[in-house]
Amino acid sequence: MNTNSFQRRHIGPSVAEQEKMLATIKADSLAQLIDETVPDNIRLKSPLDLAPAMSEYQYLAHIKKLSEKNKVFKSYIGLGYHEAIVPSVIQRNILENPGWYTAYTPYQAEIAQGRLEALLNYQTMICDLTGMELANASLLDEATAAAEAMALLFDVRERAKKKAGAHKFFVSHEMLPQTVALLETRAVPIGIELVFGNHEDFDFGDDYFGAILQYPGKFGQIFDYESFVAKANDKQIKVAVAADVLSLVKLKAPGAFGASVVVGTTQRFGIPLGYGGPHAAYFATKEAYKRSIPGRIIGVTKDLNGKHALRMALQTREQHIKREKATSNICTAQVLLAVMAGMYAVYHGKEGLQFIADGVHQKTITLANALTALGIEQINTSYFDTITVKADAQKIKHIAEANEINFNYIDDETLSISINETAELSELNAIVAVFTEALAMNRAPISKLSEGNEILENVKRNTSFLAHKIFNTYQSETDMMRYIKKLERKDLALNHSMISLGSCTMKLNAASEMLPLSNPQWGNIHPFVPLNQAEGYHEVLRKLEHQLNIVTGFAGTSLQPNSGAQGEFAGLMTIRAYHLANKDTHRNICIIPASAHGTNPASAVMAGMKVIVTKTAENGNIDIDDLREKVALHSENLAALMVTYPSTHGVFESEIQDITKIIHDNGGQVYMDGANMNAQVGLTNPATIGADVCHLNLHKTFAIPHGGGGPGVGPICVAPQLVPFLPSNPIIKTGGEHAISAISAAPWGSALACLISYGYITMLGSKGLTDATKMAILNANYIKERLDGYYPTLYTGEKGRAAHEMIIDCRDFKQNGIEVVDIAKRLIDYGFHAPTVSFPVGGTMMIEPTESESISELDRFCDAMISIREEIKNTRKEEENNPLKNAPHTQEMLTSDDWDFPYSRKQAAFPLAYIAENKFWPTVRRVDDAYGDRNLNCSCNPIEDYM
Repeated sequence: MNTNSFQRRHIGPSVAEQEKMLATIKADSLAQLIDETVPDNIRLKSPLDLAPAMSEYQYLAHIKKLSEKNKVFKSYIGLGYHEAIVPSVIQRNILENPGWYTAYTPYQAEIAQGRLEALLNYQTMICDLTGMELANASLLDEATAAAEAMALLFDVRERAKKKAGAHKFFVSHEMLPQTVALLETRAVPIGIELVFGNHEDFDFGDDYFGAILQYPGKFGQIFDYESFVAKANDKQIKVAVAADVLSLVKLKAPGAFGASVVVGTTQRFGIPLGYGGPHAAYFATKEAYKRSIPGRIIGVTKDLNGKHALRMALQTREQHIKREKATSNICTAQVLLAVMAGMYAVYHGKEGLQFIADGVHQKTITLANALTALGIEQINTSYFDTITVKADAQKIKHIAEANEINFNYIDDETLSISINETAELSELNAIVAVFTEALAMNRAPISKLSEGNEILENVKRNTSFLAHKIFNTYQSETDMMRYIKKLERKDLALNHSMISLGSCTMKLNAASEMLPLSNPQWGNIHPFVPLNQAEGYHEVLRKLEHQLNIVTGFAGTSLQPNSGAQGEFAGLMTIRAYHLANKDTHRNICIIPASAHGTNPASAVMAGMKVIVTKTAENGNIDIDDLREKVALHSENLAALMVTYPSTHGVFESEIQDITKIIHDNGGQVYMDGANMNAQVGLTNPATIGADVCHLNLHKTFAIPHGGGGPGVGPICVAPQLVPFLPSNPIIKTGGEHAISAISAAPWGSALACLISYGYITMLGSKGLTDATKMAILNANYIKERLDGYYPTLYTGEKGRAAHEMIIDCRDFKQNGIEVVDIAKRLIDYGFHAPTVSFPVGGTMMIEPTESESISELDRFCDAMISIREEIKNTRKEEENNPLKNAPHTQEMLTSDDWDFPYSRKQAAFPLAYIAENKFWPTVRRVDDAYGDRNLNCSCNPIEDYM
C-alpha cells in the first residue's frame, strides 16, 4: 500500500473490497458501472487538467510555506472585524474536534442534544445582550443578517403600510460599507427603495416601512437612538439596529429603546479573523415575528417521558416546505462558530465579559488621551472601542505599515483606530509611536491605563444579562473541558458512524485539510488589509478558483458566497445582470422542476424572479414535454432554468443537453444547482451539460465539514458571458468588469474555510478526484443492491443504476402502521444517523454513502436497514407498542426497574451483535415537536416559566 497516497486514505473501499462490491452489483468492472450510470454524450473525453496530487506530508509543508507569505500585522481597522483571543480550551475541544465539526444539522434531535444545548446557550446570550425576546441559531455574517432584517421588516409591515405600498427603507450613513452593499444587492429585486441619510435629519414619511442604524457608528461614535426609534415606532416604521456584540456589555440594549430587530456578528467572541470568515452572525427580534425570522431556531420541548429536550423549532418556515413562499434563504447558518461564540460567553461569564469590555474601553480612553496630549484632534464625543482622529493619513499609513500596524483610513486627513481585547500597553505605545514619528515629537511611554468613561449616561447599559446558571458555572478550564465533553457525548457525528444523508454529502473531513485552520498566519488577518499583506491567501484563492474552473469547465469563479443558498442567489443575480446588460429587462421567469433542490424557489424569488414549476415524469425525470410547453408559453420573458444534476432523485437524466438547449434557444440561461457535484467531478461537468452558471457546496463535494449545520462556502462558477458580472466588494475590488454588488460581507467570503477545499483538491489531484466520484457511485449502487428486495428504489437510470445517491420508498409500510420517521428513529438504536427523510418525496429516504465509507461500514448500515425491515414485518397498525414506534431507546429506559414493552431489552438496544462494540446512547426519547412549537421557548429559561 502506498502510504503517501492521500487518495488511498480518503477513499474507503480497498481494491479487493471494490472487486467484491462490483460482483455484488453484477458489474464486471468499475468502468462498466460508470458507463451504465453516466450518459456517454456528457462524459469528459480527457482527464482534469490539474497539478499532480501531493501527499499529506507534502501538502502540510506547502500550506505552511504559503502561510508565511501572509504578513500578520496588528490590525486596528475595525469595521465589524476585530482580532479576538480564542480560548485554548475551546480551540482544542471544539474547533479541532471532529466530534463537533463533523456533526450534521440537528434535524434528528434525539442524537443532537449536545449541540442543541450549545446553540440554546448562544441564543440566550444574544437575547440577553440585545434585550430582545427571540434569537436564531446564527446567520452568515453581519451584512447578510442586516439584509435579512430589512426583508423581515418588509414582510411584517402593518396592513396599512402594505395597502399604501410603503416600500422605502432608511439606511443611516453610519452603517458599515459592506452592510450597505448587501442591502443594495437584496433591496432592488424585491422592490425596496433604499434612502440614505443622517438619522438626525430623517423625516419619518408615510412611505417608509423600516430603518436601520449602526450602534456604535461605523467610525466609533455612540449615538443615543431612543428618540429616533420612538418617533419611528409612532409612525409604524420598524427599526433594525446593527450592534457590536461586545459593546452591548456596556451599552443600553437596543430592545430597551424599542428596536424591532437587532443584528451583528459574534466574531469578536473568540473567533479567528480568517481574512473574513467563517463567522457567526446573530439575529434577534420580537416573538411576534417568529414566523418570519430567518435561520434556524433552537427551542425547548419534552420527550415521550415528559423529560426536558431540545430541537429545531418552527421548521415549517424552511424553504424545503415553503419553497417560493419562503421569505428568506434560511438554510444559512454558521453553527460551529456560533457554538464557539456561545462557549466564549459560557467560559468567561458575565463578570469575564465585563472585564474584557472594560479593558477594551479603558485602553481606548488611554490611547485617546495620549494622542490628544500630542495635539491630535479626536472627534468622537462618545465611544466604546473606536476613536476617530485628524491627521495626515498618507504619512501615518506609511509609518504604520513600516511598523506592521493597520488603521482604517477614512480620507486624506481622517482615520479611525479600533482597539480589541488583544491590545496591551505595549501595543498602545506602538500606536502612539507611529504618531510621534509622524509629528517628529518625543513622548514618554504610557505606563498605566487611564481612568474614566466615554459612554454617555443615557446610553449606558441598565439591564441584567447572563444571569443564568450556565454562564456562571464553568469558569475553570477543568470544568469547561468536561462540560464540552458532556455535550459532545450526546451527539452522533461522523467520528462515530456513517451519516448517509442524500443531497448533503457527509464525507471525510481529513485532518490534514483541517490542521491549517489553527495556524495564526491564516487566522489573524483582517479582511480589509492591503492586498500585499495577504499574498499567501491570494495564492490559495487564485489556485482554488482555477481548480474549480477546471472541475466545472467554466471560465470564472467567485468564492464570495459563504453558503450554498447564497451561491444560488449569487448565480441568479449574475443571470439577472446579464439580461439587464442586454436590455432584456422583461426577462424575469425562472423555470424550476418540481424535483429541484428545496432552496431553489426561495432563491429565485429573492432575485426578483417569478417561479414556474414543471412536472416530474413517472420515471422521476423532468417532464420534457411539460418543460417545452412552459418555455413556449413564457419564451419572451424567460430568464433562467434552475436544474439539479444529477437530479435530486439520484439519476443522470440523458436528455439534459436537450433540456438546456431548449432554454438557450428561447433566450434563457441555465443555472445548475451543484448539490450533487459529488457524482460529476472528473466524469462530466456543468459546462458539458449546457449550464451557464453553477454553485458548488464546498461543504459537500469539496470536504468542508458541516459543523452541525455550517460553516459552508458556496462559490459560483460561470461561463464566459457571465464573468463580467461576478460580485464585488465596496472596500476591496473583486469580481468582474460590470460586477453586481456584494453577496457577502467579506471580499472573498469565508476565506479561511477555503483552505480545506484547496487541500482536498490538491491532495487528490485529477485521478483522485475522478476515482472519488466513481467510488461514490459504486458505494451507492452497492447499498442499492444489498437493500434490493427489502426496500424498493424509487428511481433509477435507464440501465437500472443509481448515481451517488438513491431514494428508497417506505410508503407501503403505512399498512403496518410505520411511517418513515419511525425508521429514522429506530436507526438511532442501531448507531446510525438516518438518511434524508421525506425529501424530495414524502414517505421516502434518500441515501448517499459517499466515497469515504468502507465496505464494512456500508454492510453495518445495510444490516441495520434489513433488520429494521424484518421488524416492520412483525408490526401491526393497531398495535403501536413496538420497537419502531418506541425508538429511540435510552439507557434510562433499559436500566429502569419497569419494562412495559412486549419485546426484550436486548431487542430494544442491541438488535444486532456489532452494536455492543460501540453503542451510542441517545440521551432523550423521541421529542415532541408540536408541543415545543405550541409552547415556544428559545432560551435557557426553565420550561416551567412557559407552561
